[in-house]
Amino acid sequence: MYNTCKRSYNQSSVSDRDQIYEFVVSGGAVARWISDKKSGRMQDERCGTMEEDERFMREAVKQARKAAAIEEVPIGCVIVRENKIIARGYNKRNTQGCTLAHAELIAIRKASRKLNDWRLEDCTIYVTLEPCPMCAGAILQARIPRLVIGTMNPKAGCAGSIINILQNQQFNHQVEQTQGVLQQECQQMLQDFFRELRRSKKKENN
Repeated sequence: MYNTCKRSYNQSSVSDRDQIYEFVVSGGAVARWISDKKSGRMQDERCGTMEEDERFMREAVKQARKAAAIEEVPIGCVIVRENKIIARGYNKRNTQGCTLAHAELIAIRKASRKLNDWRLEDCTIYVTLEPCPMCAGAILQARIPRLVIGTMNPKAGCAGSIINILQNQQFNHQVEQTQGVLQQECQQMLQDFFRELRRSKKKENN
């Protein structure tokens, strides 16, 4: 079961067959899932199954590992439309020497080129780490309706950790969120990267 920022959920029975699970997420928003007792599958009312979220997040993790392979912070992203990946991206900030070379921005640019439209209104974006202010703003500007996050970013995250600009009612667009998909794997990948980075720096200084 997914962890949310409050790590709590309410459930109410709707029939002998199904239950609705309402996961409390950042900003007081609620992600609603229907549990089919017969199949044991969890179905998002709008966006597909938990299994699908995990499948696409694994693809984002693959992208993040590409970043780690070139000594970049391992952050990966995929954008999905009609249950198919239309764009991928991973962090290349140091490689390209550019602040804009974040995984989300790379993927958004590719998706827009593929669809020939800056509006990505029927897409879902999967990212291994909670977006920074720049990437959260780009997700908002691209009109992406749903964001799926691997692990939260307490030092720079703008989907609930520090602020939540994606669900600010003062904007003319809000983004639905699901948090904690493959959280342990995404978190461990970052921890391993920074542990190795510290070890390497320590060797250089000795």
